[in-house]
Amino acid sequence: MNIPNNKRKKDSQLKIEKVFVNLLRTKEIHEINVTDIVKLAKVNRSTFYANYIDIYDLAEKIGNNMINEIERIYADERDNQYNSDDYLKLFKHIKDNQLFYKTLFKLKIDQKIETTAYDTYLSKKIYNDEFIDYHIEFFKAGFNAIIKKWLSNDCKETPEEMMEIIKSEYKGKCLD
Repeated sequence: MNIPNNKRKKDSQLKIEKVFVNLLRTKEIHEINVTDIVKLAKVNRSTFYANYIDIYDLAEKIGNNMINEIERIYADERDNQYNSDDYLKLFKHIKDNQLFYKTLFKLKIDQKIETTAYDTYLSKKIYNDEFIDYHIEFFKAGFNAIIKKWLSNDCKETPEEMMEIIKSEYKGKCLD
């Protein structure tokens, strides 16, 4: 009986995803093909196509899983509608999952993450409710650039040091 969530199917998906992510370390997505993945994952081609339409579908499914994992970090805040401005837990997650985040940026998944975690209340207070959309884009781009830089340096700084860098950028802007 072929149950959609059976162990064998899950194991095959994990193998395929792991191989794909490892290939992304050295190749661009358009340079990866199904043949390479199935050979390295030691699964049949039909197994790949039973789970994914193509490489881009695989990337999208991995991306959706990544977004869900990141959203779990701040689930309590989202569910209780508050913003702690606690980026330390994100920096800790990034340091512990560097390959995950390098893949996230390589697949440009960061662009799909909602900015609902952005503290619009604080922004309205600081910027008198003017041009909030621009402030959100500026913050998001700057924050992502800092994370990418940190990842390119193999996260040499501690998560606490990264939090201090963010705080120093907002000195005098009520981020405590």
